[in-house]
Amino acid sequence: MTKVRVGLIGFGAMGARHAAAAAKSKLIDLVAIADPAKERLQSVVAEHGLLRTYEDGMELLQDEGVDAVVLALPTGLRGPLVMEAFAHGKHVLVEKPVAMNGPELERMIAAKGDVVGACCSSRHRFLPHAEAVTQFLRDQPLGPIRSILIRNFSPAKPRPEKEKPAWRLSRELNGGGILVNWGGYDFDYVLGVLGWSLDPVTVLAQSWGIPPILSSHVAEGSDGETHVAAFIRCAGGEVIQYERAEYLSLSTHAIWEIIGTRGSLRLQMIPSVGKKICYDYLDEEKGACSTVLWEGDEEGAVVHTRPVQDFAEAILEGRSPATTFEQSLIIQKITDAIYASAAQSQAVTLDRSPKT
Repeated sequence: MTKVRVGLIGFGAMGARHAAAAAKSKLIDLVAIADPAKERLQSVVAEHGLLRTYEDGMELLQDEGVDAVVLALPTGLRGPLVMEAFAHGKHVLVEKPVAMNGPELERMIAAKGDVVGACCSSRHRFLPHAEAVTQFLRDQPLGPIRSILIRNFSPAKPRPEKEKPAWRLSRELNGGGILVNWGGYDFDYVLGVLGWSLDPVTVLAQSWGIPPILSSHVAEGSDGETHVAAFIRCAGGEVIQYERAEYLSLSTHAIWEIIGTRGSLRLQMIPSVGKKICYDYLDEEKGACSTVLWEGDEEGAVVHTRPVQDFAEAILEGRSPATTFEQSLIIQKITDAIYASAAQSQAVTLDRSPKT
């Protein structure tokens, strides 16, 4: 095989980006698409000249001319499609989160066999700074890790003229709110640059919904959280302090930090121009010192083009993708524990033994 024949299921905002990336790749033939909206099918055929279209994703999965599929549709709709794809021996790339909960993802892993299962939560680790940070951390220059701080706030914007998608803050369709919309990226980013070396054990968390004064800013019936805070303790004594929120009265605030015994990193996950990644370290004589580990300009297009390219490379090279289903399970178990802790108003212990 010199090219991967890819089928795309779901042609919304993310599906369109995957289609554009696949069409430009020398390793991919985009051969089929499935979406229930006929106008979307017509637009993608007009743009990419696809040979086969389906209104039902299950029909696409019967297509023997498709080697691999990309699923870009709400979380609650993915499970049966993933299982059917694996039953037909097809490789799968899924938007984040892969599943609605840990048990569902464990069933997927058990059914996967030897095909590639990949998740798009990896997209920010394809940025140049993240690749440099990952290489830097392999020699453990920070010493034993003490804590990771992730804190991101987005202020409320004016009331939108167009209604927000119903799935975005829906527990039934999406599995939750801002935690599943952004938490997968946050946790994949910091755990990934650390080589997936942390072993989360307990979680204490709280979550809140849309402020009542802003209820008209979201789809009617939205029940997903817009603000979540969690304290996660790992087996080695490391802690992750996590907080994400939108629709706030605060200004924009974004921090990703890794703090060790000998040094720390101040990171920026989102691509930007003039980015600087700072390395702070201890010197016996001088005390706290600081230097710039990496600086440069980053283009946002990378986060949308690289996941499907990496997926194709993993298939053709017989290697693991940037984020496997097994690694996604770590993030899923953290997510499940955060929701459980918030619902029970107490700390909870993660289920750390995968089931088959």
